[in-house]
Amino acid sequence: MQPRFIGHEIYRRSTYGTWHPLRVPRVSTVMDLSRALGWLPDRQFITSPRAKPAALVNWHRPDYIAALQRAEAQQQVSAEDRAQFHIGTVSNPVFPEVFRRPATAAGGSILAGELLREPGVIYNPAGGTHHGMPDRANGFCYLNDPVLAMLSLRNQGVRRIAYIDIDAHHPDGVEVGFGGDADLLMISVHEENLWPKTGLLENDAGGNALNLPVPRGFHDDDMALVRDNLILPQVQRFAPEAIVLQCGADGVEDDPLAHLALSNNAHWDVLRGLMGLAPRLLVLGGGGYNPWTVGRLWTGVWGVLNGHEIPDRVGPSAEGVLRALEFRGNRRGKNPPEAWLTTLLDQPRHGAIADAVRRRVEVLNARMTVWA
Repeated sequence: MQPRFIGHEIYRRSTYGTWHPLRVPRVSTVMDLSRALGWLPDRQFITSPRAKPAALVNWHRPDYIAALQRAEAQQQVSAEDRAQFHIGTVSNPVFPEVFRRPATAAGGSILAGELLREPGVIYNPAGGTHHGMPDRANGFCYLNDPVLAMLSLRNQGVRRIAYIDIDAHHPDGVEVGFGGDADLLMISVHEENLWPKTGLLENDAGGNALNLPVPRGFHDDDMALVRDNLILPQVQRFAPEAIVLQCGADGVEDDPLAHLALSNNAHWDVLRGLMGLAPRLLVLGGGGYNPWTVGRLWTGVWGVLNGHEIPDRVGPSAEGVLRALEFRGNRRGKNPPEAWLTTLLDQPRHGAIADAVRRRVEVLNARMTVWA
């Protein structure tokens, strides 16, 4: 069975507002680039369903889901709803599709769990909203589709799951959902001291999480050490029935909200290492706030999943997609580097491996030895 791509046109016209970091197109860019490259035939594309409230309350509280629907219908929130549910805040604004858009992303992840009752590979780049809490919006995330995806997998009889998160931000919502679950291994590689400032090295979330906070400037060679000495061996040891990879793109050097120095090659190499370590693989999106870097990285993810060689230079159709992007309000958006417009490939970011990274990997491996 070929990998399947879950997407929807709702992401093309929906933004969080002209000032918000999620004002930029992301999923629609991945769809357009993948099609321009000849990588996304109709037979591999699935239009995402919108999750109904009955499915969302498998984890989210009914009163919160009702408040989210109410915010969309009224295009405003009461002071009480804002205080209780964190909707209508600077981070989590009210916008026209404030319920429909996250419910569509969640519907895609729930569907992915259902489809993966049989072995296979599914990509839902709109997913990865790992900060959402049961009773409130959090960190641009109104729902928590990774949690809903893994509950969906469980409903299909898939018990043993490895959740790997390489977003620059720690997946605090997923940890709330699955902390202490002995049949789920969580590994998070995230920037230290970055919001939400959870995921400390010593935090094992009740015994099933490996949290690796990494310093600013974390680059490809640092990630290669983490990949080869922590992520891949621990996933192999765990022997999961399914892997869920949250592949947030905000750790790349040119993202405006984080301070890491990865190239997109690092993300693709983590993905390549995980492929084949479980019979089921679900890849989700996540953070990423530069339209060129996130669009190119996530399109490359789809290429890797299908075994395509990443071209040194894209053809005219794909270049047209990249040249049509805008990044208003950002200085680099005014004069984007030529590579952002002509290739998916970043130049690798090499450097000396940070002592802090090496030491923390050793600490986590020693902890796993004790657990075993």
